[in-house]
Amino acid sequence: MTAVLADTTGIPTGPAPVTPAAVRTRTRRRRARVLALLGLAVVGLFAVNVLLGRYPVTIPDFVRILAGEQIPGASFIVLENKLPRAVVATGVGVGFGVAGAVFQTLLRNPLASPDVIGVTSGASAAAVFALVVLGGAGAAVPLAALAGAGLTAVVIQLLAAGGGATGQRLVLIGIGLAAVLNAVTSYLLTRSDLRTAADALVWLTGSLNHASWERVGWTAAAAVVLLPAAAALSRGLRGLELGDDVAAATGVPVRRVRFALLAVAVALAAVATAAAGPVSFIAFLAGPIARRLLGGATSLAAAALVGALIVLGAEFVAANALADTALPVGVVTGALGAPFLLYLLVAANRGGRGG
Repeated sequence: MTAVLADTTGIPTGPAPVTPAAVRTRTRRRRARVLALLGLAVVGLFAVNVLLGRYPVTIPDFVRILAGEQIPGASFIVLENKLPRAVVATGVGVGFGVAGAVFQTLLRNPLASPDVIGVTSGASAAAVFALVVLGGAGAAVPLAALAGAGLTAVVIQLLAAGGGATGQRLVLIGIGLAAVLNAVTSYLLTRSDLRTAADALVWLTGSLNHASWERVGWTAAAAVVLLPAAAALSRGLRGLELGDDVAAATGVPVRRVRFALLAVAVALAAVATAAAGPVSFIAFLAGPIARRLLGGATSLAAAALVGALIVLGAEFVAANALADTALPVGVVTGALGAPFLLYLLVAANRGGRGG
């Protein structure tokens, strides 16, 4: 309820002014509520993925399995299929969500996500090269994806540096480089045998079919290093969101923080791509949805939770939509993200920004 001021006679004179401290308090409370609700939703969808679906498991049986008891059939389904898939899905969503929010905030462009500007295209081209040309398998494919994403990010930055590396320039160069890398990937697929091409196409769509405890291990190890780094740099990100001059005036070392944030974002996107392939539109969707929930504020934690929520929800739909087969999770996320991309492009044109 709005407070009312009164003069010395006790007659109301108007509403009390809203102080900056009150605004900050309301913002913090809203953020806490949103994060709590998103966290509960992620936990709920995680449980849905593990307990429900084509092979449902009761909560008592799940607890017994975690305690080490062997239940014929159920133990294998939970420990070797459902649980690692859910953990990897959560990690992939968190990685893409944070990476997308960092890119979009730094470059001040809603189109500047890793999958749109070519970082994941570089990871894909390198992974397919490892599969088709080098005959790689197992850990070789994720390692190639990591290297490809990092190299692509460096090339984009070098090509954009000559013109000032503005957000729009980086996006345009990234889109052009992504087209070249996608052409390379297509060429490599035409040179491969049928079995290798089929495996590569599933990976390129974005799939959790190969989720395993090994992937859980190195995804978790990367998250332990990269997520705290992103959290530590988030204050600088909020400063850069206001512009380089304002950030510098508040004591933010602009160049160093920008480079560190981009490096962390590229690494998170690369790890997520290596774990499940280039799952489309997660990095693109998570940041804008999180900002909408927070009333326009940027929060890496909210973007991470929204990303995890999208991947877990899409994975459940993909695994259970058809009775006789499990779809790659990228099919579902692509169906969600494509209309949102069209909406952004239309909104940008109406606003006179031209995309």
